[in-house]
Amino acid sequence: MKNRPIIIKKMKTFSPLVLGMFLSLGFFSCAEEEVEDEGIPLPVLTLTEEPAAISYKYLGSIEGVENVQIRPQVEGILEQIYVDEGQYVNKGDVLFKINNQPYVEDLKNALANVDLEKAKLRKAKTEIERLRPLIENEVISEVRMETTVADYEVAQSSLAKAEAEAANMRINMGFTTIKAPVDGLMGRIPKSIGNVVKKSDSEPLTVLSNVSEIYVYFSMSESDYLYFERMKKDSSSRKMNPDVKLVLADGSVYDKVGTIDANSGQINRSTGSITLRAHFENPDTLLRTGNTGKILMEQIYPNAILVPQSATTSIQDKRFIFVLNEDNTVRRQEIKIEGRTGNDFIVSGDVLKANDRIVTAGLDKLSEGVLVKPLEQGRLLTQNN
Repeated sequence: MKNRPIIIKKMKTFSPLVLGMFLSLGFFSCAEEEVEDEGIPLPVLTLTEEPAAISYKYLGSIEGVENVQIRPQVEGILEQIYVDEGQYVNKGDVLFKINNQPYVEDLKNALANVDLEKAKLRKAKTEIERLRPLIENEVISEVRMETTVADYEVAQSSLAKAEAEAANMRINMGFTTIKAPVDGLMGRIPKSIGNVVKKSDSEPLTVLSNVSEIYVYFSMSESDYLYFERMKKDSSSRKMNPDVKLVLADGSVYDKVGTIDANSGQINRSTGSITLRAHFENPDTLLRTGNTGKILMEQIYPNAILVPQSATTSIQDKRFIFVLNEDNTVRRQEIKIEGRTGNDFIVSGDVLKANDRIVTAGLDKLSEGVLVKPLEQGRLLTQNN
């Protein structure tokens, strides 16, 4: 028997690229089936009630509770300056000295006139006493006595006038020494020793500012004012915080809170705004007259529902979110925005409540009824979570 030749058939081989394509197709097919079964994996947020606040800012100007322009009450040469700009002074401290020599001489002249009028009064009184017995003995007529009494009364009036002039001269001489009327910080001193100062000067000698407490004056629109006034009486949980904060020029928040204690009482017709005043303690005198800042008012929501802005979509003028149902399918829900706090919206009404779940990203993949596989911070959540 002849041996048959052994025929070895060559097996068909595939290139690695083709093999990889087959494997990839099989993988994506499985992945699609898994997505269809479990839903699209997307991050989900479970809503909670939490405190929140809406902030309103208004530009304000800062002034000390007492700002006193120091002006001369008499004219003269500025002889001494006892303080420096920016120095803190106490009430009664001597600030300036005006040359008082002319006022000393005026006072001397006024006092001399007082002495002269006193002498005239004594003379008139002596004349009355001399004539009285003559009248009683009918030596002279009573008309002479009446004339003498009238002269005495004129002397009395002249003396009173002279004493008033002397007192005025004494006051003027006292005005040559200028003292601090309040505690506070010295402002700029534009005059120097040797300058002539007058009551009619357009610029004061300085401005003394008491900044142990400060006022911040700011304006708001008529509509904002009406809104805030209504919020004070609102019976709902949202309330205006009675305390206000001050944002300084460098962006930092002042460490003391203030209160609004006054307003201008009327709306400015040309601007449609009203001016209000906030009061702050300033024990370290950090704030000075002339500083600027922003008043920060807050509307408090003790139990707010917050929704990340990124979790919302806008269609025309309406805002929507995707809420998860119990079976992890989504539904599109319109929401009303009460305000913003940080990166979140404060939702008004009762369309959302605590423990509702919303999708926070990948919204372009969603439509009504799509199944979602809930994820939070990269961790898979069960439906009960």
